Amino acid sequence: MMGQIGGAGMDAFAMEIAGVAFSVQPLFESTKAYCGSFLTEREAEYGVTVCREELIEEQRLLDLEADEEGLKRRKFSDMFLERSVIQRKVAQFLLERNVLLMHGSTVAVDGQAYLFTAPCGTGKSTHTRLWRELFGDRSVMVNDDKPFLRLTGGQILAYGSPWSGKHGLSSNVCFPLKGICVLRRGAENVIRHAEDGEFSGFLMHQIQPEGDVRVSGLLEKLVESVPVWEMACNRNADAARVSYAAMSGVDE
Repeated sequence: MMGQIGGAGMDAFAMEIAGVAFSVQPLFESTKAYCGSFLTEREAEYGVTVCREELIEEQRLLDLEADEEGLKRRKFSDMFLERSVIQRKVAQFLLERNVLLMHGSTVAVDGQAYLFTAPCGTGKSTHTRLWRELFGDRSVMVNDDKPFLRLTGGQILAYGSPWSGKHGLSSNVCFPLKGICVLRRGAENVIRHAEDGEFSGFLMHQIQPEGDVRVSGLLEKLVESVPVWEMACNRNADAARVSYAAMSGVDE
């Protein structure tokens, strides 16, 4: 029987995220359009609904997150808040399938995905844009803000999702994840392989939902399966060449 999450809304639609079909019963028609690339005819395994009270709570949670990141609080529209509520609920339930939602920008080249994560405003989207400019048709934008990572067997699969940040860059695709890179700004482009466990605390903070006891175990498996890098980078085209050469092992 399909699981149920939440309250009540208007006509439902189905979407597929990280290989799992969800029935969504929203409050606003625009939510279906927002999820358009991920709509499916598959029978849903879980149902997601949203009530008005949850929108208020979501604004409170986003205010707390802004305070933690040292960012200015923003008043979000009810439509945005509904999409954020759905994101949290989907992420929570996908933990049961060994799937993590990680804050980062993910691009694929030649069938391999690369995830770049950093504090807000560091330049993740700029860096993956440089990759797309460098590799052209060889590249696919997986997701610019909230990709999902499925831990399956001995590999990690990176999936697109509707939650794709202010640029709205995402594709309904899935690629094996080749590496994770923690970015910071720098005058020169320098990349290094991280020590074991070096960025586990930072990566934990980039995963939703925070605080779930299952996340730490999945993160441990993630960093055991995929190399983690740190890169100081500028906004020049050479930044993409340097990071790709290190993370892929291929010189362009």
